[in-house]
Amino acid sequence: MNDISRFALARLIGARAIQIAMGAPMMVKLSKEDLERIRYNPVKIAEIEYEKGVLPLKAVFKKIKP
Repeated sequence: MNDISRFALARLIGARAIQIAMGAPMMVKLSKEDLERIRYNPVKIAEIEYEKGVLPLKAVFKKIKP
């Protein structure tokens, strides 16, 4: 998707997983079988959202002035 570092990606996925765990609506439609297969894991759900391009978060980087 974007060319972001693995650290920024981990932060985005983690932040979204916390939101999902706290009851935020999922941005992807998953069947009951899919949810059971991933054991309702919010991190896996956030990863699926990222892969499908519907993650409602984005990374913003500030440029450092020399």
